[in-house]
Amino acid sequence: MIELNKKGYKVGKIGFVKYDQYRTFTYNQSGYKFEKHGSVNLLWLSKIGYIEIRKHREINGHIKQVIVSKSKSGKWHTCVTCDVDVVLPEIHLSESVGIDVGIKNFVYDSDGFVTPNPLNLKKMLKPLARIQRKIARRKIGSQNRKKAIKFYQIIHERIRNRRKDFLHKLSTKYAKKYDVVFVERLQKLNMVKNHFLVRKILDSGWGTFTNMLDYKCMLIEVTAKNTTVDCSRCGNAVPKSLAVRIHKCNICGLMLDRDHNASINILKKGLEICGADLNSNCLNIPQELREVTSVEILRVSRKQKNTIGFIRR
Repeated sequence: MIELNKKGYKVGKIGFVKYDQYRTFTYNQSGYKFEKHGSVNLLWLSKIGYIEIRKHREINGHIKQVIVSKSKSGKWHTCVTCDVDVVLPEIHLSESVGIDVGIKNFVYDSDGFVTPNPLNLKKMLKPLARIQRKIARRKIGSQNRKKAIKFYQIIHERIRNRRKDFLHKLSTKYAKKYDVVFVERLQKLNMVKNHFLVRKILDSGWGTFTNMLDYKCMLIEVTAKNTTVDCSRCGNAVPKSLAVRIHKCNICGLMLDRDHNASINILKKGLEICGADLNSNCLNIPQELREVTSVEILRVSRKQKNTIGFIRR
């Protein structure tokens, strides 16, 4: 360290590593082996030995990396990274949809389908407040305080699992039904500055939802400017506050839900980016076309992450 400091490198101080500070270790290229004896699935790890696992799905391709991690609630998970050859499907712009995310309705798409927002954190606020009071009453450093903290972490893990389950099911539904999904490019860091809505915005998980759509289908982001204000039929600007949930145009007479109107505008903007019209026969486009999509599709075409369930100790 002294040698590096003399050469001009920035080096930090050596600090004590706590027992629970690191919960992850990685095996690259070697040091692991998956076996099956009867109905029991086993994972062999170097310097650890055989461990019984619950495999969520079969592992395909050549294994490149195995990451073993421990959640804060005490469950062990293994993430396997594989090199898989994938044939990219043909994309049809005719099978596209625009979706508008929100707080009351999590998704309102241009076809008129609406999905309510479960708001999992809101449903668990009372148990969380109760366990936080329990932690505050415990003596710092005591075993009872550690037990209370662990139960607090278990509650948060349940909330996270429910949220991920909802987002995975919804994103898979849109990925199977549509080839292209258009969404708004939201400035989430600016939106969470609203102290009245910050909890509900973070509880919704819009960023996680778009990331899931990113690797499950073709995702194209469009600018969010005036998607709620403009009329989807005539283009007339109809300003409205957040309390107004119905879009009513005073020129063409269109009246529908504001989120439905916004999703149609998102679809129109996305098709304009692709050089197509909402009412025209859309042409097929390849996934590699960088001018069409703002996300790089090929970055997940060769690698696929297979997650294996928690290890039974």
